[in-house]
Amino acid sequence: MLTDINNVPIDQAIKENGFVIVDNLIPEDLFVKLQEACERSVDKARKGDWQYRRLVGTQFPPWTEGTDVWGVQHMMHPDLKEPAFAEWYGSSKLLAAVEQLLHTKHEDLQLELFNLLINPQDSDFDLTWHRDAIKAEASEEEESEKLKIPHYGTQWNTALYDDSCLFVVPNSHRRVRTEAERDITINDPKSHKMPGQLRVDLKAGQTVFYDNNILHRASYDSSKKRATLHASMGTIEGGHHRAAVILQHGLAWMTTEEFKKTLPESLTKPHANVIDMATKAGIANMSTKPIH
Repeated sequence: MLTDINNVPIDQAIKENGFVIVDNLIPEDLFVKLQEACERSVDKARKGDWQYRRLVGTQFPPWTEGTDVWGVQHMMHPDLKEPAFAEWYGSSKLLAAVEQLLHTKHEDLQLELFNLLINPQDSDFDLTWHRDAIKAEASEEEESEKLKIPHYGTQWNTALYDDSCLFVVPNSHRRVRTEAERDITINDPKSHKMPGQLRVDLKAGQTVFYDNNILHRASYDSSKKRATLHASMGTIEGGHHRAAVILQHGLAWMTTEEFKKTLPESLTKPHANVIDMATKAGIANMSTKPIH
């Protein structure tokens, strides 16, 4: 059983707090490989040679305007030609952590997103306070109903360099917003004065898993190097609930034989599961409209 930096079982910690920090989920022989793969990928994105990128000025997909890059999308895409990413995403200790967090077995895992969060070059950039699957404008009743839906998945940030970009409100993942939180998320969403906010300080090599309904935001500092692996996995139980969150990023490339050939054996079944999810949800091209 994996424990967090406070020696608490990771599934217990995330249930209680909405997030959990874990050490050493990158094998030693992969750490430098991932840093080097990120350097090459970031260079392509900043030069415009890689079209799948997140651009300053826009928080959620699609990213169509701007030139300053704060994220690189689709790290396992076969055209990027960086096998270290799939190797790590399918590594045994990372998969064990996900299985423990989701209380599931390997054959029920679902391959999902793998992106990269980086520092912009030209300007600092703040993301707004948000929940990933619930709009800020949602009524209290709608918010309450959506919070009752099980996630059937988890997401995480793994820092390749020290990273203090993420802010969360602990324990906000299973309750409706307070009056003050609702006011900030709607009227002052980039506020630095959210009641109860906590800055998540990651050392290089640490991972934070977090509930995608925890209130969170990020602050991107152009002066500090950042390369943080940002990924998610789900389970086959999620169905259309996972489809809405995952497929808004456009994953048609995952259906290709070229992509399947790049996967380690540990990801063969999770890949088949995500294709099956989209088919059962009636989504032909692995793409849905953005939530936000």
